[in-house]
Amino acid sequence: MADTKAEKARWKQKTYEKAKGKAGERHPEFRTSSGVTMEPLYTPDDVTGAYEEKLGFPGEYPFTRGVQPTMYRGRFWTMRQYAGFGTAEDANKRYHYLLQSGQTGLSVAFDLPTQMGRDADHARAHGEVGKVGVSISSLQDMEVLLKGIPLDQVSTSMTINATAPILLCLYAAVGEKNGVALEQLSGTVQNDILKEYMARGTYIYPPQPSLRLITNLFAFCAKRVPKWNPISISGYHIREAGSTAAQEIAFTLADGIAYVDAALKAGLEVDDFAGRLSFFFNVHNNFLEEIAKFRAARRLWARIMKERFKAKDPRSMMLRFHAQTAGSTLTAQQVDNNVVRVALQALAAVMGGAQSLHTNSRDEALALPSEESARLALRTQQVIAYESGVADIIDPMGGAFAVERLTDELEAKAEDYIRRIDDMGGMVEAIAKGYPQGEIQDAAYEAQRDVEQKRTVVVGVNQFQVKEPPPSGLLRVDEAVERTQLERMKKLRAERDNGAAQRTVDALRKAAGNADENLIPLILDAVKAYATLGEISDAMRDVFGEHREHVVL
Repeated sequence: MADTKAEKARWKQKTYEKAKGKAGERHPEFRTSSGVTMEPLYTPDDVTGAYEEKLGFPGEYPFTRGVQPTMYRGRFWTMRQYAGFGTAEDANKRYHYLLQSGQTGLSVAFDLPTQMGRDADHARAHGEVGKVGVSISSLQDMEVLLKGIPLDQVSTSMTINATAPILLCLYAAVGEKNGVALEQLSGTVQNDILKEYMARGTYIYPPQPSLRLITNLFAFCAKRVPKWNPISISGYHIREAGSTAAQEIAFTLADGIAYVDAALKAGLEVDDFAGRLSFFFNVHNNFLEEIAKFRAARRLWARIMKERFKAKDPRSMMLRFHAQTAGSTLTAQQVDNNVVRVALQALAAVMGGAQSLHTNSRDEALALPSEESARLALRTQQVIAYESGVADIIDPMGGAFAVERLTDELEAKAEDYIRRIDDMGGMVEAIAKGYPQGEIQDAAYEAQRDVEQKRTVVVGVNQFQVKEPPPSGLLRVDEAVERTQLERMKKLRAERDNGAAQRTVDALRKAAGNADENLIPLILDAVKAYATLGEISDAMRDVFGEHREHVVL
């Protein structure tokens, strides 16, 4: 190793610096999004620590090289395209189309009223019904959304947070009506409210009652829905808001620590629920940094669960994650360039060991994806899986000196952030102080300055521009969607047993006042009685109140 170090120093002084002095380099310094300086060359002396301690083997602690012993040699990652728009009928057609095209799992997008706990006929829902996702206000809508979908065979991910317990109960109720027991259901609800406070904004209740609902769902799923992941701790939106890769790791895992702490305080045993925790990460543009990011996150989470929380079950230490290519990198200019961006990002996710993956569509900077562009995004995953060969070797980038050094650097930076958050009293307190919000804002500002000053080139935006005709063939949600949903809500309220629905909502409101009661069974009773999402949310609003944003300047 010493010889390698000496030889590297000799090469750098006599060969590299000589060439650099003659021709120069493209930049004075090369840095990743996280501020890691990229050396011109990496050799064995750049990688420290014992192999077993730092890397180990796939399926074994510290899971740096993957959470499954066979990884994609056993089966490919779940190809889970995120979709949903308009009415439940509209979204159901798209799901069947995607499943027929080879998708292996569903991923449901909900409109803003659904995310915020408002029915389609609420005054605040006007103009937003069905726009950025499917409109779901009741069990009736969910029945239509899932019509013809074999819930005992298809795994479903639902990107929903503040109303996650309600949506899972709606899903479970449809399953039961179709003869699928709770024990047979598999999938994930995002259910990650802390990142909403710092990066996205679709929250309803203050942090403490929100954490209560999350831990209630942990306990309910552990006993009743054992194949379901009751949370997907999400770095995706943190990165979309402008964070660096290191911040994405740190703030996501700090959220995870807060959820585990809350569950333990609620009386749960760590190994009873931690094995069903899942994560959701962004895949950005820096190919090597993104691969290293996933490996660093796995290793750091394994150590946190083993050393901080004393988990004994290896499954409790596994960081299983879904990845989505970076929406913030998609450009409205020269949309075909997005196909290339998405392909590279998807390849990084696969080489980083993702358990499931969504690839964005080429036209998403302009509109919801068309059928054609959604199919091309899915085909991107299929080409990587079936034609590239990268899935045939476990952790194919493992041992690459640059990747291992980057993994170490990102892990160290993330640990430093987590240490600072711990010193503040944990993530809930850090958010109340505006700490992660400020860090993300600063990183986003610096990234935007780099683009504006062309230190970062975005092909087709600040370099290599061309004149383009107006885009055509974009998907637009018909304004009639809202009218259709309003009529459906009116009919539901006229035909259901309003007395039964009201009794379940009243029971939920009463139970919400008792901090020791698990609210999920009462929410399930309410959705089965066709109480609406808005009525259920309002019952808890009456008790919990609403969160007001902490503005960081």
